[in-house]
Amino acid sequence: MAWTDVLGRLPGIATALRYRRDWLRTDITAGLVLTALLIPAGMGYAEAAGLPAYAGLYATIVPLLAYAVVGPSRILVLGPDSSLAPLIAAAVLPLAVAGDQDDALALAGVLAVLVGLILLIGGFLRLGFVTELLSKPIRLGYLNAIALTVVVGQLPKLLGFSVDATGVLAELGETGMAVFDGEVDPVAAGIGVGAIAIIVAFRMWLPIVPGVLVAVVAAIALCAAADLTDDIPMVGALPEGLPLPSIGGVDWHDVARLIGPAAGIALIAFADTGVLSRTFASRHGEDVNGSTEMKAIGTANIAGGLFGGFPVSASGSRTPVAEQSGAHTQLAGVVGALAVLVFVLVAPGLTAYLPDAALAAVVIVAATALIDVGGMVRMWHMSTVEFWLAVAAFLGVVFAGVLQGILVAIGLSFVAVVARVWQPYRTELVRTTDRPGYHDIERHPDGHRIPGLVLVRFDAPLFFANGEIFDEYVRGVVARAPTPVEWVVVAAEPITGLDTTAVDELVDLDNYLAGKGIRLAFAEMKGPVKDRLIRFGMGDRFDPSRFYPTVEAAVADFSEHADHTRDHPQE
Repeated sequence: MAWTDVLGRLPGIATALRYRRDWLRTDITAGLVLTALLIPAGMGYAEAAGLPAYAGLYATIVPLLAYAVVGPSRILVLGPDSSLAPLIAAAVLPLAVAGDQDDALALAGVLAVLVGLILLIGGFLRLGFVTELLSKPIRLGYLNAIALTVVVGQLPKLLGFSVDATGVLAELGETGMAVFDGEVDPVAAGIGVGAIAIIVAFRMWLPIVPGVLVAVVAAIALCAAADLTDDIPMVGALPEGLPLPSIGGVDWHDVARLIGPAAGIALIAFADTGVLSRTFASRHGEDVNGSTEMKAIGTANIAGGLFGGFPVSASGSRTPVAEQSGAHTQLAGVVGALAVLVFVLVAPGLTAYLPDAALAAVVIVAATALIDVGGMVRMWHMSTVEFWLAVAAFLGVVFAGVLQGILVAIGLSFVAVVARVWQPYRTELVRTTDRPGYHDIERHPDGHRIPGLVLVRFDAPLFFANGEIFDEYVRGVVARAPTPVEWVVVAAEPITGLDTTAVDELVDLDNYLAGKGIRLAFAEMKGPVKDRLIRFGMGDRFDPSRFYPTVEAAVADFSEHADHTRDHPQE
């Protein structure tokens, strides 16, 4: 196969080969507009992750360039993100030498490479479905907790002091004590609060202008004019030169300890990216393959990790800016990345006048976008069970920690699934006079039972946790029947699975009913479930005469049997 054919399969190259000249101006414009957000957001999220601010620029430049080549989405913007920052901090900072940012950055690079490898392998194995482990209520609670974590972590920087505590509650407690003890720096706090006001004001009344850029430029200008560099904490000048590989010095013990956090970050990164990718692709009438997207995000993370960055995902704030600015292709991201690179090479000393309080303001405003109180209220009205799952996920992150909170969220998702299948809806079916078919007696209490026949429905797979519940339910319906029962027919279409424990329960039920002279039969059972019965050695006990294609066919056979019995009682 020719190299041109191989390269042509890469989404970015394929787009370049079909590129239209009339897209060029808007792609370049969108990229330059995007730069106004990429620089402050990247630096702010790096600091939120406990890393040097310049790492956020490296984590912006390299992944954007890599994704432009391999990414299937034409306008998706990758980079540091507020939902990942606390996860990165929780994974890296406990392993890093205290106060050594180079060590923390090397660990973050290794973490990004691990995240990328996990996503790359997952993409080749087509494991995109694993993001469904984070159901809507779990994600709702988790993201609200992440927003709280980020905001609490940035409050000290916003107010001009620092705290040593870790964890939301401890940080909040120490921040409150510091405020009470008068440690707030009025100059830093004024700049930070002022930056928040500027960002919010532009977002509300002049959204076409990036308020983040205005706030950051204003803060830099003020600090330079008033010579505040020695008075309040500053970001500091950027290292000169290009981003270079920076993962040396990390031992294999630390790599092993980062694998678990990397899996959690990979899950969150792809869940956020997958949703965003599908949303924007559908807006433009395009189709994005989830496995290809997973591989692309993995490649971008590996590239970023090797060159001084940290784990990234798609940005829910910068991607809409690219779209609204007229971006047509991945070139907008490339222009943004190159513009950031020019900033790093040409003006590395400019950030020496950028106060930490201004970056904290950028991160706090971005993190508040994750807060969804209205979603929690709607969840309460729609489903109290799912609302409490969201609350539990929220509390898991707040009290147990960010990484542990992911495990809590996933565990709760499994518990919710098992609980629903363990106690599924089950009902007796009856005949009504106003519509054909057989219907739920709970919804049609005026329905009519067929004398001698019990029709039941069990809306779940049969497995070890609910097999006995099914058995007891059928026995209870038989016991409560107003007339002697001759047949029990299970409307089995909702039964989509069967395990060996449930088969044993079916055998017990069949023996119990046979002892009372009652025949057990099944209607509309799916072929794969019948195949499992045969594979489990039940083909002789449950022979083909026990199965009917429809409930109506089973009822007709029962009616014929009842008529024959009535006409020939001695047979």
